[in-house]
Amino acid sequence: MEKRVHYAWIIVFVTFLALLAVQGVRLSFGAFVEPWEKDFSMDRGTLSLISTLSFIIYGLSQPMIGRMVDLLGPRKILSVSTFIVGLSIFLTSFVHHAWQLFILYGIFVSIGVGGASNVAASVLVTNWFNEKRGLVFGIIEAGFGAGQMLLVPGSLLLINWFDWKLTVMILGVLLAIIVFPVVCLFLRNHPREKGLVPIGGENGEAQPIDSKETSKKLPFRDILFRRQFWFLILPFGICGFTSTGLMDTHLIPFSHDHGFSMTVTSAAVSILAGFNIVGILISGVVADRWSSRKLLFCLYSARALSICILLYSHQSALLLIFAVLFGLVDFATVAPTQLLATQYFKGHSVGFILGWLSLSHQIGSALGAYLPGLLYSHEDNYHTAFFFSILILVIAAVFSALLPRPNTREEKATKALQA
Repeated sequence: MEKRVHYAWIIVFVTFLALLAVQGVRLSFGAFVEPWEKDFSMDRGTLSLISTLSFIIYGLSQPMIGRMVDLLGPRKILSVSTFIVGLSIFLTSFVHHAWQLFILYGIFVSIGVGGASNVAASVLVTNWFNEKRGLVFGIIEAGFGAGQMLLVPGSLLLINWFDWKLTVMILGVLLAIIVFPVVCLFLRNHPREKGLVPIGGENGEAQPIDSKETSKKLPFRDILFRRQFWFLILPFGICGFTSTGLMDTHLIPFSHDHGFSMTVTSAAVSILAGFNIVGILISGVVADRWSSRKLLFCLYSARALSICILLYSHQSALLLIFAVLFGLVDFATVAPTQLLATQYFKGHSVGFILGWLSLSHQIGSALGAYLPGLLYSHEDNYHTAFFFSILILVIAAVFSALLPRPNTREEKATKALQA
């Protein structure tokens, strides 16, 4: 008999597409830095404030988005958020003053991006998969890398061929006219809506969590006193500082400052994004089979090494080597971090815990976008910012190594609360 594809894989594809488009637009910010500097007469530090505001709004929205996902379902949140980003990025083509850019991009685009994030995606994975979650987390997160690989160099080329205003109009149409209807038509919150059971069956390793019931059993104040919470939160904030904050905002301007051509810069960004996808998928598979704690230690250590290479990359070959290594470890931290969170905090709302993780990441991203820009305005280089990034990545690696194994006394206590 012909074996039909489980609808869960369609959910994975649609979610992947939504994250590719929405997060690809967000990650394209660096492509607009120089055009916006010229058109709005802003220095690098002031322009970095737009990115900083964006990350702050994104981050602050995450715990609330987690609650909204638990109450309304990820389908509504993901689809409406995609439309908000599309409409807002389209309208930026009509701005004439810097303050309008702060409002449209810094606030409205960021609210939409916050909704179309891995918080909603992770709840979908939790609902539709009771096995192979590490792999699926990796595939979903690869949407970020695919968006980076396609839309960042694509934006650079469109800006170079035409101008930034036509570029944002094209991005807005892509999101609002193409991706939004696909998400509305095909996404479903839970297998029950299609008369199905999750992959792995109803009696899988972990069941979808009723946030109202479990929140009573495991209050948030109890989580605040757990080592697992802080040793996941703090490294994930450092991850945000050194990835979406530092690199996605400043890598393109940095490469231009070092004299690399648009062709070499676009190639580096594409290579980084391509290996980003490879690293995400590998980390998802490895997280299912090996210690996520040890994996995170290796990833943060390798990221510190890659920034060392970038710091002294005055030749195209070194820039491309950096792109390969950083790409492999860029978003690869997300799958093991999410997997550990679902293992440590089974007694709490999945959306709420992941919302706090995302808040930490976005606070780090906001600082990673602003502080290097501020330092650049004073020092005319990124040396101090890069040395600081290397130091905090070493700290993140140490924290990850000190995480307890999921089957600890604390985990047993959680199970006892659930009994």
